[in-house]
Amino acid sequence: MGILSGNPQEEPMHYGEVYGVWTYLSGSKAMIAGYQTLLNHAGDTDLKSFLQDCIQSKKQEITQLENLLKVNGLALPPAPPEKPQAMLENIPAGARFTDQEISGSLTRDFAVGLVACSQAIGQCIREDIAAMFTQFHATKVQFGARLLRINKEKGWLVPPPLHLGTPELAHV
Repeated sequence: MGILSGNPQEEPMHYGEVYGVWTYLSGSKAMIAGYQTLLNHAGDTDLKSFLQDCIQSKKQEITQLENLLKVNGLALPPAPPEKPQAMLENIPAGARFTDQEISGSLTRDFAVGLVACSQAIGQCIREDIAAMFTQFHATKVQFGARLLRINKEKGWLVPPPLHLGTPELAHV
């Protein structure tokens, strides 16, 4: 197997792994700025706590991803500046995101993130990178379950039409 045997951390990254890690890192950096902004708009204490936990989790992912790229001699994507804290009362009502809108946006982010992690796992030939994205995936599953519980408790979940029974079949 040549260069692909032994310690995976000594194996070179292939272009797909580089692109997957770099784009995931770039998106993660942008998400932190977005979540900091949403935190300024959130009024619900459970939602604020959830956003803070999301930001902390993203920062941990970023550290891992940046270390991986640096060790492999790759440039890091730029990061948007940190967002300042604002008082919810200072944001005009018409310009403010509602808690339900924030929750919906987070739900979408976790669904997209699960797909991104799965795609990265599927293209990896380095076990350490696949394991890292598997860890990120598992974290997203846990956050998604927590957010679903919050959405149900707060009444923010808008379910699609529910299938409550099967219609009686016509006998011909």
